[in-house]
Amino acid sequence: MPKDTVEPHPETHTVNADFCVIGAGAGGVAVATTAAAFGQRVVLIEKHKMGGDGLNYGSIPANALLAAAKRAQDMRTASPFGIRGVEPLIDHAAVNRYVTDVIARIAPNTTVERFGGMGIQVISAAAKFLNPTTVAAGEYRISARRFVIATGSSPIIPLIPGLADVPYFTNETIFDNNAPIPHLIVIGAGTTGIELAQAHRRLGSRVTVIDAAHALGDEDSELAVVLLTQLAAEGIVFLEGVRITRVSGTVGNVAVEIAGNESETERIEGSAILVAAGRKANVADLGLDNARIKVAGNAIKVNESLMTTNKRVYAIGDAAGGLRFAHVAAEQADVVLRRSLFRQSAKTVGRSAPRVVFTEPQFACVGLSEAEASTKYGRVNVLRWPYHENDRAQIERKTEGHIKVITTKRGQILGAAVVGAEAGEIIQMWSLAISQRLNIKAMTQWISPYPTFSEISKKAAIRYFATVPSNPFLRKVIALLAKLG
Repeated sequence: MPKDTVEPHPETHTVNADFCVIGAGAGGVAVATTAAAFGQRVVLIEKHKMGGDGLNYGSIPANALLAAAKRAQDMRTASPFGIRGVEPLIDHAAVNRYVTDVIARIAPNTTVERFGGMGIQVISAAAKFLNPTTVAAGEYRISARRFVIATGSSPIIPLIPGLADVPYFTNETIFDNNAPIPHLIVIGAGTTGIELAQAHRRLGSRVTVIDAAHALGDEDSELAVVLLTQLAAEGIVFLEGVRITRVSGTVGNVAVEIAGNESETERIEGSAILVAAGRKANVADLGLDNARIKVAGNAIKVNESLMTTNKRVYAIGDAAGGLRFAHVAAEQADVVLRRSLFRQSAKTVGRSAPRVVFTEPQFACVGLSEAEASTKYGRVNVLRWPYHENDRAQIERKTEGHIKVITTKRGQILGAAVVGAEAGEIIQMWSLAISQRLNIKAMTQWISPYPTFSEISKKAAIRYFATVPSNPFLRKVIALLAKLG
């Protein structure tokens, strides 16, 4: 039998739908529930856990673990507030139960029963295209007017000699651990690696992070260095620009051998390995060739409207590549629905979607970086304001970091980045500003409650007017603001 042929199920049921959604993660759920709310016949196919990666292995458990770790760190660092700092006693099994409980509390939002109540037919099986208009899933054959592939992604396991023979964690298994890890070796210094490195360090592990390039190498180095300096101060060891030559060991006793530019080798011994070396789209075994859907790199090829090479099929979220965040998948779901339901010319926002590293301090950015903006627009304005000149930051003893805003010479906001306390909250107003193509002037015409971290946004925006010193009134305003701090 040809490899792309699906063996007939002994009891096959035919289903006709308006939407067939493959994958019940953030993007797939958004498409399914909204389409059903507009009276569409919806089939939702999920072969594994409802809620997808974000709920079960991604941002939810990672942020829960970080929240527990933050409580431990607060106990250590209470002395500046007049409270004696103490070393906390970590109950790793209890921490694991807390993380599991957080997932369990959110999970009811994505149950089969809830979707059934909305009129959505949920099929628990693997999906595979039989042809451009039909998908097989278990005993069902689904024909639909529109298909949406939202199958998410999986960890990339690098081809490192010996790794296949050594036990290791990924983000899909690390949250099952309920025991102390004396020394965690993290392979990969992207968002996932950095977040889990800090969480485990604060929960009592020694942590070494290894990366072939630079930690947070895709982000603005000016701000990234603030975060990385803080992580190093907490005791996380970074080994950057090195090559892993071999991995060996057994459960609880592993070793990673690395070589630098001068080929000098070093052996790092630890208790466990976490592989966080990137992700690849889950597109294998979907029968994409049968549906005439092309793959580009390690993701499905889509246009700016998220349509695949089969006009009946869309791909969103990690399956379509790009930024791998739950909120990006949800935004892409909105694009698909606006195009397919309302015939609007919607398209994905791309780089204007915000992204956050939920460490402490947090790192958040949206839009173009300084380098990207300079390449595209030539001369740009760069506006900054430091946390140490913010009164809330002084109150909370969180004075590390600053905000950085990029505008054109005429004041159009191109990008913003924040490293510091509550950066993930602060970046949201800049995401709105960029999405609405606001001028920087608009960011000076609102009242910020005092004292709040968000004041740094307005302070940075006012700095724009320092670039037009020919206006006497503006010179006076700037001088007054400088005196007020």
